[in-house]
Amino acid sequence: MSQTILNAYGLTGNDVETKPFGTGLINHTWTVTAGEKKFILQRINQNIFKTPAHIAANIRMIGDYLGKKFPGYLFVTAEKTLEQEDLVFDEQQGYFRLFPFVKNSQTIDVVSSPSQAYEAAKQFGRFTKLLAGFPANELHITLPDFHNLPLRYQQFEMAITNGNKKRINEAAATIIFLQQHRIIVTISESIPNNPAFKKRVTHHDTKISNVLFDENDKGLCVIDLDTVMPGYFISDVGDMLRTYLSPVSEEENDCSKIEIRSDYFKAIAEGYLSEMNEELSPIEKDHFVYAGKFMIYMQALRFITDYINNDLYYGSKYDGQNFVRAKNQVVLLEKLMEKEEALSKTIAVL
Repeated sequence: MSQTILNAYGLTGNDVETKPFGTGLINHTWTVTAGEKKFILQRINQNIFKTPAHIAANIRMIGDYLGKKFPGYLFVTAEKTLEQEDLVFDEQQGYFRLFPFVKNSQTIDVVSSPSQAYEAAKQFGRFTKLLAGFPANELHITLPDFHNLPLRYQQFEMAITNGNKKRINEAAATIIFLQQHRIIVTISESIPNNPAFKKRVTHHDTKISNVLFDENDKGLCVIDLDTVMPGYFISDVGDMLRTYLSPVSEEENDCSKIEIRSDYFKAIAEGYLSEMNEELSPIEKDHFVYAGKFMIYMQALRFITDYINNDLYYGSKYDGQNFVRAKNQVVLLEKLMEKEEALSKTIAVL
């Protein structure tokens, strides 16, 4: 860590201490302690986020809006440098930003109870609800085509045409399953043309670790706003369903451990709709379970595409890892579809 970065914020002296923090895979993160003050310092990964200034601008615009309209809402905005900038740029190390550390807060890496799922869903719902009056289309697109399912399907088809033939043969059953369920893509293609679906300020990365909790496991606010862009509610709800419903992650090789926990589904639905019930149209609510199918299917496509492209995007810690991930997501999708009717009834009575 260069002292130049800390100097830009006036963090100098012998009492300034930095330590690596968290388990994030995209940005590098540190805690910075300066006397009684504590901060979170992040280096933005420019391999993923090509225009860090757009991220900073989005956070600033949203923070200004919430500060005026909902001053009591906890929204963690970046500290200004001594030059009143949102970011610091170092030619060797790239872009950095500094956030205040929220006292008595904690993050959770893996959801372990329905109450945690409820609290997280409530926080993501509140974030979108409070920004209902914000002009979403004024936000910068920080990750183009991030949740563009038709594009992911095209990339999948190209991989089948041009990819590793041996791996394509090995993955034949998974490939056929995904082709047979292309209706999930067709539905997503209709959403932008349907006035019942509103484009809103959407977080796009609703894993449990992107919520701050207090000491009693009550949600405080959402964090990690790099992917906040205009989008549809299916992205946020779908990512929660994909990552909260099963007791095991996408890395699990034993597919018998994958299940859809109905009590977690109910918790997500109750938490999100406690904030968004009046915001969502009846047709949007009818697509609540579809949101999970959308995200799980898209992630399965991405994993199998990368596998037959020789692991160029996600990489692989062992041979066949992306194939394992893809099969895992296919089983998760199958399990969700098996319970779709029952889960839809849960939504209908909320």
